[in-house]
Amino acid sequence: MNVILCTILTAALAGDEAKVGRFQVRNEVKIKVPEGAKKVRAWIVLPQADPMQSVEDLKIESPVPTRRVHDSEGNELLYVEAADPKAGELPVVITFTLKRSEVRSGPATGKTYSPEDLEGKEKYLQANANVVIDDRIRKLSGEITGGEKKPEVAARKIYDWVLQNVEYWVKDPKNKKASPVGSTTYCLEHKTGNCTDFHSLWMSLARAAGIPSRIVYGSLFKTELDGQPTDASYHCWVEFLRPGGQWAPLDVSVADIYQGDFSTSKDNEVLVRRTTSDGYHGPEPAKVEYYFGNLDERRVTWSSGRDLTLEPKQEAGPVNALPKAYVEVDGRVHPEKTGWERTMTYKSRT
Repeated sequence: MNVILCTILTAALAGDEAKVGRFQVRNEVKIKVPEGAKKVRAWIVLPQADPMQSVEDLKIESPVPTRRVHDSEGNELLYVEAADPKAGELPVVITFTLKRSEVRSGPATGKTYSPEDLEGKEKYLQANANVVIDDRIRKLSGEITGGEKKPEVAARKIYDWVLQNVEYWVKDPKNKKASPVGSTTYCLEHKTGNCTDFHSLWMSLARAAGIPSRIVYGSLFKTELDGQPTDASYHCWVEFLRPGGQWAPLDVSVADIYQGDFSTSKDNEVLVRRTTSDGYHGPEPAKVEYYFGNLDERRVTWSSGRDLTLEPKQEAGPVNALPKAYVEVDGRVHPEKTGWERTMTYKSRT
């Protein structure tokens, strides 16, 4: 255990300088306005104020007025509203230049939390609609952590348990599926899921163990899609509180790919490659270690949190998560794919 504690948050390439990526990003949301609609409202993610990323030259193109607002978690969003809009397509385009740094958390502290560490962190220990903390989760969390009081060690035990017991759906897409909402219960019962399923389960177990944690939504700048007119979708990861009050990241879903405990085939090879930022070339134990406490630079942060209340307030209840956008037409949820589409593309800059 002492060896684990010393190396738990150490970068895989200790001694090297943190990597930095620069990207030109285009994020477009096309809203399909139905005939007879009286009001369309949309909240679109913006690149967030984040210590690891800086944004320049942000430009917005929209046929209707927009303004920048915040949600209940403090995420900055672009608000779009159209009264009596014409049926058809309402496109909103956001472009910007992003500079993103690799995250390296450094060695574990070996400490427990102080009262000051936990002050004001209550919400990061509570359940969400799809991040469940019930008797089953509490029991399982206790079994996994074994009563460990050092949060960094307990967090790693949960990380390892998820790696050993859950498989990313892209490994076997014919037989494994993700939940539509990012669900602790689904992930635990089916032992599979996507990034939000993985991290919902991890957070449930961590919060039950007294480790404050929060989910972060973004996108990976996948090398395969660099400069291509193909939407890069979204991705999520987790941050947990370290003794001393700093937040450390982990990405157990990507780490699961790099375990390499599966065979590639025509059914899964593209999905597997595009689940990571730099492709998949077989098992890489160093990356399994790396993604506990560290994050690569090929990503952008769009939002954080679950069960969001927006500004101005939405009419249809809490928003489960906000990785791309949220749209209402006449007070009802206007769903992705049938109601709107997002295309986020990018190009690396030197």
